[in-house]
Amino acid sequence: MQELTLREREKALQTTGPYYRHTCWMALPLLCMAIYLYGLRPLFLCGAAFLAGNFCDRLVAFLRRRVYQPSDYSSESFALIIALLLPATVSWYVLIVAVVVGVLIGKEAFGGYGSYPFHPAAVGYVVAAVSWPEQVFQYPQPYANIPLWDTTGVALTSGVSDTLRNGGLPNVSTWSLLLGEFAGPLGTGASLIILACGLFLWRQKDINLSAAVSFTVACALVAFLFPRQADLVNAPLWESVLPRLNLVKYELLSGAMLFNAVFLLNEPYTCPHRRLGRVVYGALVGLVSMSFRYFGVYTTGVCFAILAVNSIAGWLDRVEARLYALNARLRAAKEGGVSA
Repeated sequence: MQELTLREREKALQTTGPYYRHTCWMALPLLCMAIYLYGLRPLFLCGAAFLAGNFCDRLVAFLRRRVYQPSDYSSESFALIIALLLPATVSWYVLIVAVVVGVLIGKEAFGGYGSYPFHPAAVGYVVAAVSWPEQVFQYPQPYANIPLWDTTGVALTSGVSDTLRNGGLPNVSTWSLLLGEFAGPLGTGASLIILACGLFLWRQKDINLSAAVSFTVACALVAFLFPRQADLVNAPLWESVLPRLNLVKYELLSGAMLFNAVFLLNEPYTCPHRRLGRVVYGALVGLVSMSFRYFGVYTTGVCFAILAVNSIAGWLDRVEARLYALNARLRAAKEGGVSA
């Protein structure tokens, strides 16, 4: 895609710049919860990610001989999202590689700010997940003693998503699910905080609820109608409503589902701009995400789904525009025929 000119870039920053700045601020309460659960290592991981994203921005500005925009926090927000999606025990080099790939390839290779067709944070995370799955999909238990540098001695587990995938039901209370007190990525488990962050971003008009709601509804319907537990599959629907709803709770509150609905799904330049397109986009991401969770190799597949559906986001906008234009022509022809 073509790189924006300086004037276009400044105009875009005025329109969408607050979204990235607010996203960085919303990462702070999630980071505080991660520090409470895992110690100081998440603080240093997020700090390193933030600095790596900023350095990549400055490096690209230098290489392309353009003025560095200090008001552009997009790279830093992508870096923080990547850090929050990774375990607290992830190696430093895995985090840095994920951030560098997300910013330099996911963002800058397509022209920089506002020109990327795929979510840069999802690009960085997917590269890390494919390259080092043993580090990305193995998590420490909350309140574990995690050293700052060498984490090889920390006991790791595959988490709630793997239990669901194997047809089991996690032994995690609802309160622990809401607070993030279960093995998972360092910043994606505290559902109450994520919902509060989403409410703030919505009140600031940084995100729209249409995509997030359709995404959540699609995931919930798949989990309810097609449970992975054998006893629920064979039971009549009307006799297993409550167990299915309990399963939906585990599916939605694990695997970074809510985190992605708030922080990745509504990215201004990879999400459709029209309402119907956003609804279809969110539903498709939800269906593809559940397909990855059910049949894919990796238990956390939302970022893979976002990249897959990003490829048709622009097409959804164009189709909706053509439908509106066709409807307007039909209405004009009808009114013309009535007046004649």
